[in-house]
Amino acid sequence: MDEVVELTISEFGRRAGLSHKALRLYDVSGLLPPARVDPVNGYRRYDEAQLERARRISVLRQLDMPLTTIAEVLAGTDEEALIRLDRWWAASEATSEARKATLEYLRDRLIRSGSPGLSPRPVLVREVPETKIASIRHDTDQQALVGAIVSSTMMLRSHLVASGATLPGGSMVIYHGQVTPENEATVEVCVPFTGTVDPAGPIGIRVEPAHTEAYCTITKDECAYPRIMLAYDLVQDWVRGTGSPRTGAAREVYDPSFQDLPGSAPAVDIAVPI
Repeated sequence: MDEVVELTISEFGRRAGLSHKALRLYDVSGLLPPARVDPVNGYRRYDEAQLERARRISVLRQLDMPLTTIAEVLAGTDEEALIRLDRWWAASEATSEARKATLEYLRDRLIRSGSPGLSPRPVLVREVPETKIASIRHDTDQQALVGAIVSSTMMLRSHLVASGATLPGGSMVIYHGQVTPENEATVEVCVPFTGTVDPAGPIGIRVEPAHTEAYCTITKDECAYPRIMLAYDLVQDWVRGTGSPRTGAAREVYDPSFQDLPGSAPAVDIAVPI
């Protein structure tokens, strides 16, 4: 039987590259509790076997990963951890790109203050057939929105493929409330599919009813907040102007090749069911 090697908090922290403060925080959060606490003096003792987990936590914190996400990444097998890590990184990169695009929009408005923020374009009407979708709902504000969309889309597609479903391509985000930098609202990230799939965890399965919708198309560059709101205004003004009653929540319908499109290419339809 292998002997368990116990380490003091100082020795454990030195070998793991973590401070006393960090170790106490990870203890309180349940992320890395000590193997034993002396009932008399309260000294923490760690097993040498905990060093690998501690070092992984240290590396993930250097990536600015939140503690709750670290707990999710380390909760399962190494294979599951890799999947969760890749999803989080993709979401973080997308969030960074969205912030950069917002900065570019603001700089453009400051340089060309007299120009319109969105070039003129038509609002069109189309019929959308009944569609089976897998979806995940989030309560999110504007800052966390893009990351939630990217990570949820990856999770949905992975589940659908693993379940043997056929994916026609594309995705959709339905806004069940107004998302702003100061206000959280519920958004529903959706991926259409055909086949038989069971719900799992946060993933729900439902049918989006057939409907008529008014929409306009924007480029990938125009997806940046707040520029994208001008497209919503355009569609909603058209709906009000024609007297067409709204029958559902506003949504963004993404081109199947969105990730690979250049910034100037048509990429997203801003749509309102009528």
